Parts: sequence; C-alpha cells; structure tokens
Amino acid sequence: MSSAAAVSPRSATERLRGLKPDWWSDPKVWRTEILGGLVVALALIPEAISFSVIAGVDPAIGLFASFTMAVTIAVVGGRRAMISAATGAVALVIAPLNREHGLGHLVAAVILAGVFQVVLGLLGVARLMRFIPRSVMVGFVNSLAILIFMAQIPELTDVPWAVYPMLAAGLALMVFFPKVTTVVPAPLVSIVVLTVVTLAAGIAVPTVGDKGQLPSSLPVPGLPDVPFTLDTLGTIAPYAFAMALVGLMESLMTAKLVDEITDTPSDKRRESIGQGIANIVTGFFGGMGGCAMIGQTMINVKVSGARTRLSTFLAGAFLMVLCIVFGPVVSDIPMAALVAVMVMVSFATFDWHSVAPKTLKRMPAGELAVMAVTVAVVVATHNLAIGVVVGSVTAMAVFARRVAHVAEVTAVTDPDRTTVVYRVTGELFFASANELVGRFDYAGDPDRVVVDLSAAHVWDASSVAALDTVEAKYRQRGKSVEITGLNAHSAHLHGRLSGELEASH
Repeated sequence: MSSAAAVSPRSATERLRGLKPDWWSDPKVWRTEILGGLVVALALIPEAISFSVIAGVDPAIGLFASFTMAVTIAVVGGRRAMISAATGAVALVIAPLNREHGLGHLVAAVILAGVFQVVLGLLGVARLMRFIPRSVMVGFVNSLAILIFMAQIPELTDVPWAVYPMLAAGLALMVFFPKVTTVVPAPLVSIVVLTVVTLAAGIAVPTVGDKGQLPSSLPVPGLPDVPFTLDTLGTIAPYAFAMALVGLMESLMTAKLVDEITDTPSDKRRESIGQGIANIVTGFFGGMGGCAMIGQTMINVKVSGARTRLSTFLAGAFLMVLCIVFGPVVSDIPMAALVAVMVMVSFATFDWHSVAPKTLKRMPAGELAVMAVTVAVVVATHNLAIGVVVGSVTAMAVFARRVAHVAEVTAVTDPDRTTVVYRVTGELFFASANELVGRFDYAGDPDRVVVDLSAAHVWDASSVAALDTVEAKYRQRGKSVEITGLNAHSAHLHGRLSGELEASH
C-alpha cells in the first residue's frame, strides 16, 4: 500500500510534465520568443496604423484588432509562431463598407466573416491547399517580397535627407550584428540604436507618432452598433464572405510557407477555425479584423527564429503595453528604423534561387509562366488572394494542355485482316478525349474492332462520351466494337454513363 502511495505522486508529476511543451524549461527558447515578440510588436504599430487609414477608421481600431487577433490566434490557431493581426488585404475589402455605412456595419461584418471562416474550416476548405502547385507558391513568396518592399517606398519619398543614412545604418546593423552575437535579435538592436541616436542628436525625421495617435486604454467588449435586421445582414454578408475568403487564403498560404521554413507540419483545419474565432473576438472588441501577416511572420520566424505560440501571444501583449505604457517613447521611434527592418524582411523572403539563370534554364516554360503570372497579378492588384487564384487556374490550364497530348493510340491488325486492336495509353479526360475520336480509321478497319484500355484511365464523362462516339461511328458502318481492359474505376464510370450521353455526340 505504501509502495503504491509512493508511486502515485511521481506518476501524476510525470503526467503534468507531459502537458508542458518541450521548450518550457529552456531559457534560450524563452529569450528568443520574448525578444521575437517584442520586435514584431514594434513593427506592428506603424503597419496597423497604416491599415487603419486604408480602412478609413481611427488608428486605435487597427491596433486593437492586431492585439486581439494575435493573442487569440496564439491559443486557438493551428500554426505555431505565425502572426495574425490587422492586414491590408482585409482593410481593402471592408473599406467600402465603412465608407458607405459606418463603423458599426464594419464591426458586424468582421464578426460575420469570423463565423464564415469557422464554417469553412469545419467543411474542410483547408484541404484545397494541396491543389496549389509549387510554381504558384514560389510566385506567392516572391510577389509578397516585392509588395513588402514597395510598401516601404512612400516612407522614402519626400523625406529629410537624414532618413537615407539612417536606413543604410539600420541595414548594416542587421547584416553585421549577427556576426558578433545572436543573443539579441538584430532588428531590435537596429531599432533601439537608431532611436537613441535620433533623440540624442535631435535629428528631425518622420516617427511612429506621425502615423497617428496611440490608444491610451484597453479595448472594451460590446455589440456592434447596428440594427439587427435582415437588411443589415444583406448589407454586410457580401463583404463578410469576401473578407473570410481573402483572410483564409492568406492565412493558409502563410501557414504553408512557415511549414516549409521550419520543416514542421501544422493543422490547417484548426488554423482556419482559429482565424474565424480570432475575428469573432476582434469584432466584439470593436476591431477591424484581420488574418495572418506574412511580413511580421517572417520577422518572427525567419529573422528572430521564434518557433512557439509564446512569441505570437507576446507580440499582441507587447503591442498594447507599448501603446498604453510606453506610448511617448514608441512615438519617437524613427520610421527609418522600421523601414530598414521591412526591407531586410523583403530580401530574406524573396526566393532568389527561383530567378537564378541556372534555374531559369532548367525550369519548364509552363512553370515559369505560372510563376510570372502569379507575381504579375499580385503586384498589379496588391491582393495575394487574387494572384494565387489566377496562378492556380493558369497552372491547371498548363497542366491540361500538357497531358492532353499524353494519350496515345496504336493499332495492330490481325494477319487475316478480320480484327484490329487499338491500344490506348495514358489519361483520358476532357482535354485528351477530344482528340481520341479522330485517331480511328472507321472506313478502313475490318469488321471487328477491339479498343484495349488496360494502359489507360477514364476520368470523366467527356471520355465516356468520346468512347460512345467511337462505337457509334463503327456501328454506322456495320462494324462491332469491344472495349476491354478497363480498371475498376474506369469500368464503373463507363458502365454508369455509357449510352446516357448521346446528346453530346
């Protein structure tokens, strides 16, 4: 009895330890995650304010959204270390609603968008990510890097000359400081050093405070100030659904990118539902909603080396602490310091290997075209979701064109000239099936024709209709056709549809 009593507490302790993450007792990980969250929080402030301007709302609305999104997704999201906050893509979608109907309708749309995302997540929309080819992913990453860089250009035009040497100094610090030590993230060092120099020397350059006033208190939960009627629902539903789709696409693409960078998997279904929950929470706190932030995620994962939910949670928590407690200090941070960080992120994000001459020579023309189309559409529209959709459709068209010519037909006639066997090899679907009908010699063939499909696969109704057309053409000439070698799937599809598609002949 005493032995059992002695074992039981140890077992309970071991079970409790098993609930803690592996990094729980590692000081190095804690340092990396805390400093990574701090750097992201600093970079979030001007971004959130800028996106608030795009959406036409007060800067505090964007900062509140970034706080609630980051803190909530840290708990309910499926991809560790990914940053979610107020984003430009979401701001562009909901800006017209705010202009025409006001903040109450915007907040209601954010909540409804979150509900849509939860439903889409439960329906398994994340599984569609496997249909996005690598060439689209590379185009997505490269266009993202270009957009991050382009977003910094307004901060470098019509500014005092001192901004440019400060930018150069910030970049130099981030390049060379890691050679000295990696204990403190180079971006944080760059921001602190440039801020101290600016204040000490009294250099007049644009600062974070010039972007807008920082909030002085925490957000308070409440219901959106709208009439709860079907008219309101009809007004906000289109905007909410568009926001849900754009937010999910950017978030899932970002999660996939982080998966590749960290060589770890993530639960995309949980991420989809988590994004919805985060937007619902954000809406009830009066925020403008958001999704995964690719630039800030790259700062957190690639530059700072963060890998856990702690950095995501602290990014949101630090954001509010910086705004409310250290608002005057944060307002004095020169924009040149944050621009330097984002320029470095854009260069680190771009896949330079994909545009190397050696790669371009070896890559199939179709793959290059898909990548180029994705980049061109994203840069032209400033919308990553549209670029991914257009790029994926282009990839499908290139694939269909490529495999349309894969199906081959070879004919062997018996020596006695009584039977001809046509052997079909390859994939039969709507593109290749259109050419199939013209590969037979209906007039010159003997009375018995065998179509051997043992090396082929029938994928769709177009292929069945093409086979029916072949049989019909031979029957018109009094000849018999036997189709052999169908695999189980092909036989099932052919048996179910054959003879039912005559209207398409």
